[in-house]
Amino acid sequence: MNSRKPKILAFSGSLRRNSLNKKLVEVAAAGAEAAGASVTLLDLKDYPLPVYDGDVENEEGLPPAALELKKIFAAHDGFLISSPEYNYGYTGALKNVIDWVSRRTEADEPMLSVFQGKHAAFLSATGGPSGGIRSIGQLRDLFLNMGVTVIPKSHALAHANQEFDETGRLKNPETIKRAQDIGERLAKALQ
Repeated sequence: MNSRKPKILAFSGSLRRNSLNKKLVEVAAAGAEAAGASVTLLDLKDYPLPVYDGDVENEEGLPPAALELKKIFAAHDGFLISSPEYNYGYTGALKNVIDWVSRRTEADEPMLSVFQGKHAAFLSATGGPSGGIRSIGQLRDLFLNMGVTVIPKSHALAHANQEFDETGRLKNPETIKRAQDIGERLAKALQ
C-alpha cells in the first residue's frame, strides 16, 4: 500500500462561470478527499488557450497556459472530470486542453506522458434526460486510448438544472452520495 496520499486533479470540461459540472465535480472531490486523497480543484477558465494548432506549436512552442497545465497534470496521479454534453459529445474546451497538455516539450519525452499510467473517473451534469452519458462514454474511450485506467463507475446527472438549489448545492442526499462515491472510488483505486 502506498503511504503517500494520492493526488487527484478535479475539474469541469465547462468554461461557464456557474457551470453545474463545476459544482458536481466539487461534490465528487469531497468524496475523494474523505477517502484520503489530496485534491486540487482546477478551473479551465483560468488557463485560456488558443485552439490547438500544430503550426503554432512548431513556430512558438506551447503557450504559457499549456505549459502550466502540463506541469499540473503531470503532478497528479488521477483525474476527476465532470463534463457537460455538447451536441452529443464532450466539450471542445476539454478536448483542446487535452490536445495541448499531451504535447511533448522534450525530445526524449514519451508520448502522452502526463496521462500514461494514471487513473480517471468521469461525471456529467446536463439539463436533458441523458445526463451526459454519451460524453462520459467518449471520454472513457479517449482516456483508455491514452493509457489511463478508467474507473468503471461513472455518474450522469440528468435534469441537473433542477437538482441544485439557489445557492448551488445539490438538494438530493442520494445524488450527493452518488457523486461522492465516484471521487471515493478514484481515491481508493490510487491507494
